[in-house]
Amino acid sequence: MPIVIAPLNTNLKIVKVLLDDKTKKHLESLGITIGGSLSIVSSNGGNVIVIVKGVRLALNRDVASKILVA
Repeated sequence: MPIVIAPLNTNLKIVKVLLDDKTKKHLESLGITIGGSLSIVSSNGGNVIVIVKGVRLALNRDVASKILVA
């Protein structure tokens, strides 16, 4: 499921990232990698704030809808 519809405050595993290579590499440098974990702190209109490796990151709706988690 995409991050935008995932439950809050639950440890989620990143399954797939459906973005172009440039954006995917940028997210990997921030810690969003396939097989990694994250937790959603807040969701507002599709925009989400996630915690990855102890760091809070804000993702807009376009990016968040293309990151699939389980």
